[in-house]
Amino acid sequence: MKKITYILILVIIIITEGCKKPYSPPAIAAAGSYLVVEGVVNSGSDSTIIKLSKTVKISNGTALNPLTGAAVAVESDQNVVFPLTETTKGYYVSPGLNLNSSHNYRLSINTGNEQYYSDYVQVLNSPPIDSVYFKVIDTGLTVYTATHDPNNSIKYYRWDYNETWIIHPRFTSGFYSNGDTVLTRTSAQQVFTCWRTDTSSVIVLGSSAKLAKGVIFDNPITSLTSLSPKIANEYSILVRQYALSADAYNFWVNLKKNTEQLGGIFDAQPSQINGNIHSSTNPTEPVIGFVSVGSTTSQRIFISTAQLPAFGSPNENYPPGCKILENCCYYSFVPQGSNPIPINQVNEFINFNRGATNPLIPIDPISMPQGPILGYTATDPICADCTLQKGASNKQPAYWIFR
Repeated sequence: MKKITYILILVIIIITEGCKKPYSPPAIAAAGSYLVVEGVVNSGSDSTIIKLSKTVKISNGTALNPLTGAAVAVESDQNVVFPLTETTKGYYVSPGLNLNSSHNYRLSINTGNEQYYSDYVQVLNSPPIDSVYFKVIDTGLTVYTATHDPNNSIKYYRWDYNETWIIHPRFTSGFYSNGDTVLTRTSAQQVFTCWRTDTSSVIVLGSSAKLAKGVIFDNPITSLTSLSPKIANEYSILVRQYALSADAYNFWVNLKKNTEQLGGIFDAQPSQINGNIHSSTNPTEPVIGFVSVGSTTSQRIFISTAQLPAFGSPNENYPPGCKILENCCYYSFVPQGSNPIPINQVNEFINFNRGATNPLIPIDPISMPQGPILGYTATDPICADCTLQKGASNKQPAYWIFR
């Protein structure tokens, strides 16, 4: 019986492997680089930001290929043109357009060699977000959103978000070196509290098309594990909501399947991603992207550790090997041995203009009671300076101050 079972398993594996066929969509198999359009034409008072780039092959070893120098504009079906300005490489921006919702609009892109247009689309304004909230589970928490359209005209939605959280280094440093001298930090020079912001990298969609009423409830936005450093201190998330047409929704569903749900034999198979942007000079050229027009709505919430159960010890951002060097650093250190020569360890290890090649950060002063400062304990910079952590800043965001 066991032998038959083994044979059946082997046959299934062979069949399964045999069913896998490599798929190379035209945009991947063909030589060349294709236009990628990201962004939404904001019909209200908020800025419109369109990102243009060109595709790159994975074998090239680079992920960034911004398209610069293009002429980008929003055009109405009444031939009214709203130009966008390139502010940084590949980013084209316009202040609030305040478009007339009774007209349709498209995006025009001229690269100098080719002309691209999106289809004309109607303005779809997002209804307000009813609430952004979270629920605690054993393994962490999940952030949800709820919304509804009182007119029951918006059936399809997309969300993205920015996350911001407080990070701390392992140790607090009350001192710093200006290169020659150790000085006391001012409040503006503090490096113990930093804020780090990240943007969403997943596609979050929702639909009420199959519901009697246009209500979205308990729609998951993101989840955080109990050990996530994002909830080690205080966390905030800004959720933005977009209204979609049925065509736009299908585009994003297809894109999600192709980018996030591939790998297993039961997952969706890769397919060509068809947007609503086309080249007028080369109609067969693939263009990746879907241009929607409408205003967005947003809502921000804060989550503090006081609102959460004691999950344990969240993973902090600093390296696990952080430690304070207790015997460093003295202004006059006499090493053991014959004919010892005093060493100024502060200059050797902290003051980078005086000889320190890999400067340490001073932590606490070393002194006898009521006596002068003899030196400082110290540590590696990453263990005491939160600004050295990726994407971190010690400048408090305005929304954190006035929340």
